[in-house]
Amino acid sequence: MMSRMVATVLAAYAALPTVALALDPSLPTYDAVSGISGQLKSVGSDTLVHEMKLWADGFRAKYPGVSVTLEGKGSATAPPALLAGTAQFGPMSRLMTSKEAHAFEERFGYEATAVRVAIDALAIYVNKDNPIQCLNLQQLDRIFSKPRRGSEAKSIDTWGEAGLSGEWAAKSISMYGRNTLSGTYAFFRELLYSGEYKETVRQQVGSEAVVQEVANDKFAIGYSGIGYKTADVRTVPVAAFGGDRCYDTSAENTYSGKYPIARYLYIYLNKKPGEPMDALRGEFIKFILSKDGQTLTEKGGYYAITAATREAELDKLGLLAFSK
Repeated sequence: MMSRMVATVLAAYAALPTVALALDPSLPTYDAVSGISGQLKSVGSDTLVHEMKLWADGFRAKYPGVSVTLEGKGSATAPPALLAGTAQFGPMSRLMTSKEAHAFEERFGYEATAVRVAIDALAIYVNKDNPIQCLNLQQLDRIFSKPRRGSEAKSIDTWGEAGLSGEWAAKSISMYGRNTLSGTYAFFRELLYSGEYKETVRQQVGSEAVVQEVANDKFAIGYSGIGYKTADVRTVPVAAFGGDRCYDTSAENTYSGKYPIARYLYIYLNKKPGEPMDALRGEFIKFILSKDGQTLTEKGGYYAITAATREAELDKLGLLAFSK
């Protein structure tokens, strides 16, 4: 039963396309158009806030008359902002929950639109001096989760119980994670068989803070997007199940789905079916999904979408015919 649960989650989030490791050469460059100006506001994911800034800066370079305000406190803040109409874009590192989706549809009479804008390998970080070579999802469940539904085995509280020896064996594991507003918090909890986190997991308000705490704590472990990796931490190769091969967070393993915590990152927006999207929002999305925008995606530390994904997302928004 537990294996089927994890398999379902992985299939939902990590069914990523197998492509070349470099930026997809079929992605077209962005061609600016005339008459674009105005104000945009983005409220949502901390995981995506650096990417949103890169995209916004790149877009403003082409359109000086555009102003983009960014707020990145967590994915849970995106649906209320879209619902209230206080933001045009709602970046999220997870899909909307059924409750969030229902609230939007009840208010507007149609579903919110999710646009895939990047690919992330949600990384398990340890201090750069930590020699751990591999962890599986059941071990992570035993480290982070209070009920340990994935294994029904003893809690892993020391690095010795995780497989290390010598000076590490008796050292307690310090755990760092995101707070409850975070989509990454919710996504990782799903992978832990929907079990609640241990009270000893130290919640951080941002992804960068998680990585920094792990860098400063020799015996720490934490989870955060691959875009926040620094030289002071290591990413641990992960296996979906005990006995399986562990895979690292490389582009190859992420695109193929072999790394078991790969996921799309999204921007949600309010797009009424059958009606054209306004030019300002449409051009910003077209820029993000272009070669120019996806080059910035890679600059920010995440992995670019493919040309096929771009076409599917533009077609969903009724923008494909204007982006050939």
